[in-house]
Amino acid sequence: MPVFLNAQDPEFETQFQQLLSAKREDSPDVDDIVAGIIADVRAHGDTAVLELTAKFDRMNITADRLRFSAHEIDAEIAKVSAVDRAALEMAADRIRAYHERQMPSDAYWTDEIGAELGWRWTPVSAAGLYVPGGLASYPSSVLMNAIPAKVAGVQRLAITVPTPDGICNPLVLLAAKLAGVDEVYRIGGAQAIAALAYGTQTIAPVDKITGPGNAFVAAAKRRVFGKVGIDMIAGPSEILVIADGDNDPDWIALDLLSQAEHDESAQSILITDDAEFGHQVAQAVDKHLQTLDRRDIAGPSWRDYGAVITVPDLDVAAQLSDRIAPEHLELCVADPVGYSQQITHAGAIFLGAWTPEAIGDYVGGPNHVLPTARSARFSSGLSVMDFVKRTTLARMTPDALRAIGPAAETLATSESLQAHGLSVTARLQKLNR
Repeated sequence: MPVFLNAQDPEFETQFQQLLSAKREDSPDVDDIVAGIIADVRAHGDTAVLELTAKFDRMNITADRLRFSAHEIDAEIAKVSAVDRAALEMAADRIRAYHERQMPSDAYWTDEIGAELGWRWTPVSAAGLYVPGGLASYPSSVLMNAIPAKVAGVQRLAITVPTPDGICNPLVLLAAKLAGVDEVYRIGGAQAIAALAYGTQTIAPVDKITGPGNAFVAAAKRRVFGKVGIDMIAGPSEILVIADGDNDPDWIALDLLSQAEHDESAQSILITDDAEFGHQVAQAVDKHLQTLDRRDIAGPSWRDYGAVITVPDLDVAAQLSDRIAPEHLELCVADPVGYSQQITHAGAIFLGAWTPEAIGDYVGGPNHVLPTARSARFSSGLSVMDFVKRTTLARMTPDALRAIGPAAETLATSESLQAHGLSVTARLQKLNR
């Protein structure tokens, strides 16, 4: 049974704080194990990766089979039905078109003293994408991670996808091909992250690693950060729906379950200004849980972490939403576009009753790799910007240096950095001769 809260109850603030601070994921202490795996891969390269693949994925292969060949990829892709291929191609086209609009522009100008200033954007040279493996892997995540990288101009994009018992998902390989992935390796776990970060005899290192994974993968990403860039450490999925009473309770119930079915630790919250509507949605959730294929996952999620919050008006709903800073936010209200202007913190916003969050997971266009655990307060979802970096440009003319150089001398002296100041002084002295 989810928790029912009312913003006008005297105890609401305490109850709401408990909801925000609830620990929603098990954090097994895997760091020592991961540290050992990373050290093993750094020391022994392919040998370590092959031994760990045999141990965890029950697959004995040689180094020359770590990477899928073009022939193997084509053979697997041939198994994909025409309907599935068409859906994946549509998703790829829409995701690519959306992310192409994110490309930032270079700039260069001359300011009032004649100094030339600017910046330019360049892609990381190589990126690695981790994809959870087996038949439960998600081709949509391949598109969401790989397409922004390629749009950004990343020259080399490598994917690691474990294939337990040799089983792979043909849709994942098709997604990789549609996205322009250059290399696909049949490995997973912390050893895959280590291989991407430090390289092996077969796998060249990358500059940035993105993609979801289990506790071992998350711990490995934390450990290699600094050696390489990472996207984020994502927690369990979450959705907040703000809905007035003029909605179909069944639709809202299914939207809440769309995240609950991801993980027993996922969280689904409804905020409404209509208490009776909130109860109707909860009843609809219970009805669907009787037949939902993943009810063994969605049921505990809704029972342990679900919430229905009644507010006196939608302004209060917006205020609570910003405190939650949800990964996914659905605005099922009369004027969703106007109402969205009240929202500051959310990973992705879905406007109106005809825009279920699931559209965003697949074919909407925006990225579905989003900040969780209230981190939307200070971070954004994955984008082209994750695969480019900005280099600043500055050029002083003699007159420009004469105009601002003395201030630099003064500041260098104030910081007791003599050589800093002298490097400017030497040039100014030449100008004044």
